[in-house]
Amino acid sequence: MADKVFPSSKPTAAPPAANGGAAAATARTNGGATKADLINPTARLPYRPQPHNRRRQYRPRRNYCCCCCFWIILIILIVALLAAITGTVLYVLYRPHRPSFTLASLRIHRLKLKTAADGSSSHLSTLFNLTLSSKNPNSHLSFSYDPFVVSCVTSNGDVLLGNGTLPAFVSDSKDESTFRGVAVAASVDLDAETVNDLRPELKKGSGVLLKVEMDTKVTAKMGGLKSKKVGIRVTCDGIKGAVPAGKSPAVANVAGAKCKVDLRIKIWKWTF
Repeated sequence: MADKVFPSSKPTAAPPAANGGAAAATARTNGGATKADLINPTARLPYRPQPHNRRRQYRPRRNYCCCCCFWIILIILIVALLAAITGTVLYVLYRPHRPSFTLASLRIHRLKLKTAADGSSSHLSTLFNLTLSSKNPNSHLSFSYDPFVVSCVTSNGDVLLGNGTLPAFVSDSKDESTFRGVAVAASVDLDAETVNDLRPELKKGSGVLLKVEMDTKVTAKMGGLKSKKVGIRVTCDGIKGAVPAGKSPAVANVAGAKCKVDLRIKIWKWTF
């Protein structure tokens, strides 16, 4: 009887691959790291792509900035709207008006222009006497004025003829203040260009056209509310004067003089 040969139950061991590359590749293909990979720190790990979260990280910060800008703009608009409503209500209730000024009289005591014989220098000597009045037409507003700087100039060439001051005062509601004897004078040497502009004015038969300018700062007060100081300029134009003859002063014609009040806003180096 022939003998049967049964195969062994143990799997036949695969021949070792060169440098262990095949075995390592087979193990990595089936998943998991081999013992050689765990021992060798320089073994290359499989690449695992990471999700891109950069946009997700910046999105909350961007939303926060947009929200802050929105609320800031909204608050500014609400404040501006409330201020406009308050100003409209105050205007309707109180009807504020600008103060008014009047030049009651102007006397010219001295107005002389002397030029040296050789024409090298010219000297101007002037003395004016003014009467001014201020009126507050408002019923609920009062004005507090700083000292005024009063100037007398020619209407055509704006040649300065004299300077003076007016003291500070408070104009209450429906109040009228009158100032008499306001002196405006000058004693200065003039250059040739200024003399050429002034001499034709003094020789006019119809008289010298003059203008009075007053600069100051004013504060308005209404009840418990008080504004900041604002610069104003009062300009009285349309004055006809004459050179006095002898010692008696010459009375200027102020019948056509009109005084207007303008705000003087100063921004850095410029005044508007």
